[in-house]
Amino acid sequence: MSTHKTILIFDDDVNILELCSIILTESGYQVEISETSHDIIEKVITVKPDVILMDNWIPDIGGIKATQLLKQHPDFKHIPVIYFSANNDIHILAETAGADAYLPKPFDLIELENIVTDVLERKHS
Repeated sequence: MSTHKTILIFDDDVNILELCSIILTESGYQVEISETSHDIIEKVITVKPDVILMDNWIPDIGGIKATQLLKQHPDFKHIPVIYFSANNDIHILAETAGADAYLPKPFDLIELENIVTDVLERKHS
């Protein structure tokens, strides 16, 4: 099923980036990746993502600050952000960041696909 939706993944863990890229590409998504978060606005302008996956511990400014920057931007605040982290308090981190959903690490690949589908459907409903 081809969706032609673009997902931008912010994570500094190359293994996670590779795994997510493979799974989401196979599901018909276009995947772009970034290992830093300080340039989130520039990345979003370039990539024009439909969904963003944001890691909590990403350099240089961290996932919370990067998500807040996005959500404070009038042109991009509508883009759903899925926060993902191995932290136990991920729901609090996601709420603080203003993320639309969260996914605890480690996650299984079905969960990853489901949450992406879910936020895309919510965005259009």
